[in-house]
Amino acid sequence: MEFISKNVKETQKIAADLARKIIKTKNGTVVALEGELGAGKTVFVKGFVKTLGIKSKIKSPTFVLMKKYKVPHGNYLYHLDCYRIRDHKDLKIPEFKEIIHEPHNIVLIEWAERVKAIIPKKHITVHIDHISRNKRKIQISKSNRVPFPPTRLPKGSPRGRRESHSEQ
Repeated sequence: MEFISKNVKETQKIAADLARKIIKTKNGTVVALEGELGAGKTVFVKGFVKTLGIKSKIKSPTFVLMKKYKVPHGNYLYHLDCYRIRDHKDLKIPEFKEIIHEPHNIVLIEWAERVKAIIPKKHITVHIDHISRNKRKIQISKSNRVPFPPTRLPKGSPRGRRESHSEQ
């Protein structure tokens, strides 16, 4: 499915809708986030994480590579940022295979195209493209047997204030 987001708030709503769909399945999944620098991957993650009830301040784990969050009701969310690595061989997380194959974990991977060789076949891909300073095209696709993407934003959805998707 394809969405056009006009601001940060709309991007986070699209992410929240996806998070709710995943929660309903009571299963974990891997969400591969793709897009150029400043496209809004971390903004998307923030909307997703907030919906799960995680209260921590979310920052992209660019230098620590991975952060783990306890999700209310028992699951874990893992947030990875693969910006600083070339490919999956540089991913120095010994427990990575266990994390992505644990059926109740939710794993969000920014710059997922860099580790695509080790992402499970069953995953969701979120690709974000710049259209303009504030506008983004968000494409969500799934492999078989994972939840459907979120519903479309309602017509006339609030525009919110003009914000860039880039982290500042």
